[in-house]
Amino acid sequence: MDKYLEANRALWNEWADINYRSDFYRVADFKAGLNKLRTYEMAEVGPVDGKDLLHLQCHFGLDTLCWARLGARVTGADFSTAALSQARALAEDVGLDARFVESDIYELPQHLGGSFDVVYTSRGVLGWLPDLDKWGKVAAHFVKPGGFLYITEIHPVAQVFDDDEGVRELRLRYPYFTQPEPISTPTKGSYADRSARVAQEVEYGWSHGLGEIVTALTTAGLRIDFLHEFPFAEWPIAFLQPAADGTHRLPSEHDGKLPLFFSLKASKPASAGA
Repeated sequence: MDKYLEANRALWNEWADINYRSDFYRVADFKAGLNKLRTYEMAEVGPVDGKDLLHLQCHFGLDTLCWARLGARVTGADFSTAALSQARALAEDVGLDARFVESDIYELPQHLGGSFDVVYTSRGVLGWLPDLDKWGKVAAHFVKPGGFLYITEIHPVAQVFDDDEGVRELRLRYPYFTQPEPISTPTKGSYADRSARVAQEVEYGWSHGLGEIVTALTTAGLRIDFLHEFPFAEWPIAFLQPAADGTHRLPSEHDGKLPLFFSLKASKPASAGA
């Protein structure tokens, strides 16, 4: 898998500056005070003031720093050197205290000590991981007894359909369950700016069913507190339509009939490790 992960790392290093400058991320608005976190995830995570929060696969730290603004002591982890350079500069620019650690997620326990009240990860992260069971063990490793993991992510159901530009119907294309080999997709700029020029020609991703996600966490010793499924996605997809609230939904005749996003909270018993 190393060749695929290294190719993806090269891609994310290219994407770091593209995404930082894109309208998609609205960095200037964040600097002016915009909170990029979603209302539902703040409600589900609850108050973080004074808590230690680890953000896995944090990219250039925008959401990490939003949690810092809410009072969390934050640590962000990512494998992209370029993204973390942006994250550290952004934290300094807005005057927020944050720690950023460069590491492949699977090797993070070798580079980061301690445990956290909240381990957070969100929106477009799991599809880059080939080994979900190992991810679950790493995530659980960092959850403090009595703490929890929180994830909000695109639903695996939404990822089985053909998402090529111009597609307006639900047409099965990708596997729902994890496959031995990655899904290879020609790179078209960045998801934040399709017109951007990038040298890395292919991106590699992996499908993971919802049962596989839940099982990876429970096998690692976490207890599922809730699993919520939503009829919207947080970004444009060819077969979805923009909604007034900024989300993206199926056309009216199908709206509300399929899950497109989900959130999950999984806790570590307070007695764990005692």
